[in-house]
Amino acid sequence: MSIDTLKSTISKRGGLAKANRFNLIFSSPASGILNLSGGVLSSWSSGGGVGTLINDPRDISLLAENVTLPGRQISTIEYIAEKQTVKIPYGIINEDVTASFLLTNDYYIKNMFDDWLKVCFDVENYRAKFKDDFAVDVVIQQLNEKNLPVYGVRLEKAFPTTVASITLDNNSESTVQKLSVTFSYENYVPEGPVSSIVSAIKSAVSGII
Repeated sequence: MSIDTLKSTISKRGGLAKANRFNLIFSSPASGILNLSGGVLSSWSSGGGVGTLINDPRDISLLAENVTLPGRQISTIEYIAEKQTVKIPYGIINEDVTASFLLTNDYYIKNMFDDWLKVCFDVENYRAKFKDDFAVDVVIQQLNEKNLPVYGVRLEKAFPTTVASITLDNNSESTVQKLSVTFSYENYVPEGPVSSIVSAIKSAVSGII
């Protein structure tokens, strides 16, 4: 193995994947075409004007600072064979997905997840809602240098289980506010470039039409 062989292998496979090239696509079931979650006054006071009143699914992906592609573990039991103990698979465990978002002055992302949590669980009546009413498909894509998907994962029936706290601090004058969210889901489906694009379009428009 030489450095030239390594460079040739990387080149023929399109180069190395970059961690900062990704898409996170979904639309909250609490969303609509109009962004009214924070109120009209909040949208205008943020200085964004009329543009802040429109829900654009692309904003979510642009404000996503990082997200994890899910892992999967095979659950096994030990079986005593004739000569040794072997492991037999009997199920799978999917890892939760964590994402971090930049917060804008209209608190768009925070308001969106607050409203989503209300759809998941009615705090006032302390009653859980039907899962089909609050679970959506979430699409995560690895992009190449041309911003085209090379690999995608579709999280089926995903919803936020943890919306982390936000720290306000007088000693952090130049610190940008961020929000960490953990998603749970029923299953994840690896997808190729074309199928991932189709899933992304469906997921993006599902909550606003």
